[in-house]
Amino acid sequence: MAKENNSHHHAEAKRKRLTWILCVSGFCILSYVLGAWQTNTVPSSSSEVFSRKTCDETKTQSKLSTSEDVDESVSSSSSLTSSSSSEPVELDFESHHKLELKQKNQTIKYLEPCDMSLSEYTPCEDRERGRRFDRNMMKYRERHCPSKDELLYCLIPPPPNYKIPFKWPQSRDYAWYDNIPHKELSIEKAIQNWIQVEGERFRFPGGGTGFPRGADAYIDDISKLIPLTDGAIRTAIDTGCGVASFGAYLLKRDIVAMSFAPRDTHEAQVQFALERGVPAIIGIMGSIRLPYPARAFDLAHCSRCLIPWFQNDGLYLTEVDRVLRPGGYWILSGPPINWKKHWKGWERTQEDLKQEQDSIENAARSLCWKKVTEKGDFSIWQKPINHIACKKLKRAHKSPPICTKAVQPDFAWYKELESCVTPLPEANSPDEFAGGALEDWPDRAFAVPPRIIQGTIPEINAEKFKEDNELWKERIAYYKQILPELSRGRFRNIMDMNAYLGGFAAAIVKYPSWVMNVVPVDAEKQTLGVIYERGFIGTYQDWCEAFSTYPRTYDLIHAGGLFSMYENRCDVTVILLEMDRILRPEGTVVFRDTVEILTKIQSITSGMKWTSRILDHEKGPFIPEKILLAVKSYWTGPSA
Repeated sequence: MAKENNSHHHAEAKRKRLTWILCVSGFCILSYVLGAWQTNTVPSSSSEVFSRKTCDETKTQSKLSTSEDVDESVSSSSSLTSSSSSEPVELDFESHHKLELKQKNQTIKYLEPCDMSLSEYTPCEDRERGRRFDRNMMKYRERHCPSKDELLYCLIPPPPNYKIPFKWPQSRDYAWYDNIPHKELSIEKAIQNWIQVEGERFRFPGGGTGFPRGADAYIDDISKLIPLTDGAIRTAIDTGCGVASFGAYLLKRDIVAMSFAPRDTHEAQVQFALERGVPAIIGIMGSIRLPYPARAFDLAHCSRCLIPWFQNDGLYLTEVDRVLRPGGYWILSGPPINWKKHWKGWERTQEDLKQEQDSIENAARSLCWKKVTEKGDFSIWQKPINHIACKKLKRAHKSPPICTKAVQPDFAWYKELESCVTPLPEANSPDEFAGGALEDWPDRAFAVPPRIIQGTIPEINAEKFKEDNELWKERIAYYKQILPELSRGRFRNIMDMNAYLGGFAAAIVKYPSWVMNVVPVDAEKQTLGVIYERGFIGTYQDWCEAFSTYPRTYDLIHAGGLFSMYENRCDVTVILLEMDRILRPEGTVVFRDTVEILTKIQSITSGMKWTSRILDHEKGPFIPEKILLAVKSYWTGPSA
């Protein structure tokens, strides 16, 4: 009887345990299913995605606002802290990107200012270093960059009382004396009206050694001889530019000039030009090619530029021929032109001047150029539109010969000059423009460039060109949200450090700005020729070296994918210090790259007195490429 009771109780207990286990298991399974369902629910709109980040955003924006209160001198940094709902949402990297968390735990390395004696330091055109080199063919004035052990790891200081430059177009005529405290040109060139000192300002009357009535009147005289306003001439090169008044007054005729001059005894010519908001670069015609592709310019100009065109069998004219477009013009004014009238004032003999002009005429004929006119103080030649007739001429006159195809006409980075005529692309008839005819400006900016039509750029066709234009329209629309000043003239001098097809410059062509389009020599595709065919200017550059400009000459720098290209080639800090050198106080930089590279850049620029934040790609938060928007803070060197 006892055994039966025990068996009954044991069975009852077993049933209760089984029931409890089944209940608990069912509850767990139900909870799991509900949780999985909630996790996988797709948001109904993009705003729902962003609304989940509101707390983190508020915390991050608060940190930025607090940081900016500490440094009120950065007036333009307000664009980095706007809380407008129309602006893109800042990313919350603290929760998801362990790389930045790791870097935030590191001590920021603050870079100190350099000595004030380096306020106008141009690393690759340093006078002391240049003296080590041969004076033959001006080699000592060419680019000679510091070695690794000569690099400076400090911030180039602005002069005391530095002021933000005048806005364009006022800047064409005025600059602050404190920004470029040199009176040498106002004294040495006083009677030629290059520059005048008026209190705390410089004034640029538009004069020059070769145009005493002013650059505007001088250009009007040229326009009576060749067409300057019908859009056929868009890009120009001005050799020995002075303070670039010629380029400054061409701009109102929709002609953009690459003006260049060496760093010489006339202090800061190129710096004055850029301070005025006029395109310019430090450079010289010496023993190496100019850093531009073949067939780049519609017009080349020299007004008393002191280049010995007649020496070395016309070697420098041969280089002008390389960069001049088929049908392009070369304008020469000043000695020896019109020597019969001016020889006494030039303090040279008639025989000497006649011999010089004869040598130039012979060199031009050897290039198959046609003399358009010689009137008053101007002589103008025109390059042929193709080499069909020139090849016949060269059979009889061998010097200089047409170069072989192995010469690589577009390659122009530390490439020595050669005594041969750069060959033009083949033409089928005497009336055909070698390499393809260009549209007149402004249609040229968006027309498919001939180099692309002819398939000379690998993997780039008309469709991809048009896609790139659409891409940049979208990007600029986004940039106007994060940088409203872009379309308002706040940024006059702009540099695109990795310009590709020039889409950035084309997309802002109607803004009161100009763009120095830089194609790195390390770029997979060498596209600078395409950029010039679109009617824009630019140059080649190795970003492991310094750029050929003075400090504080650009308002906005764009660096898309540049650091991915260079991260294994040279020290990232060196490139960022160079950007700091050429960027004006309160200038802005737009970086586009991966999160890992941008956070590395941000950690370095934090020690360079820059403020910054990382933003989403214009297509949204799920694109791996991000944007780092940075502003250089305002500070100056100490007074003496």
